[in-house]
Amino acid sequence: MTTERAAIFDIDGTLVDTNHLHVVTWWEALRQAGHHVPMRDIHRAVGLSGGDLLDHLLGDDRDPDGDDQLSEAHRTLYATYFERLPALDAAGDLLRTLAGRGWQIVLATSASGAELAALRDAIDADDVIRSVTSADDVAEGKPAPDPVRQARELAGVPSERALFVGDSVWDMRAAVRDGVTPLAVLSGGIPRADLTEAGAHAVYRDPADLLAHLDSSAFAALE
Repeated sequence: MTTERAAIFDIDGTLVDTNHLHVVTWWEALRQAGHHVPMRDIHRAVGLSGGDLLDHLLGDDRDPDGDDQLSEAHRTLYATYFERLPALDAAGDLLRTLAGRGWQIVLATSASGAELAALRDAIDADDVIRSVTSADDVAEGKPAPDPVRQARELAGVPSERALFVGDSVWDMRAAVRDGVTPLAVLSGGIPRADLTEAGAHAVYRDPADLLAHLDSSAFAALE
């Protein structure tokens, strides 16, 4: 049996404090296209891939011809923040500590391209990140299990040798569907009860809180 272990992390809202930037830029992109969607609804949809997010907010029975324009408007608006995306407290320290304890660090995100590069710059822990799976690498985004499974397969471990840390309901559902134990952080703004109901094994305030409690967490149980 393999002794390898994988620590899989979502990025937005988990390692980098970007969820509310996504809310505002999606709200503006939708507003420009004539869609008036409450920000609270957009917040709950953050973490879905672009097409799934629009299905969730506008309904899958809509005319999808404008989807590419909406997604491009969001990308353009969000890109104005690329040089100042804020990492959450101790995000890089958490990854380095786990890597030092023998964990393979893999990121699983719906971001890609320049956006993913900006997020990695914010985290500033490329020295310990073994690999990344992005929206370009999977057929379906979260809550489908594809991103978590792809990340786990990159690390070469079975589901029982991996943990996944995320901030959204979609993250928790994706991990559960792949058989990986999900841990949640509250830094994305989703209520604890929603994360627990979606399958979170434990919930922490943010990366710093998880780092402070690492020795009593599910990570310690696999070491």
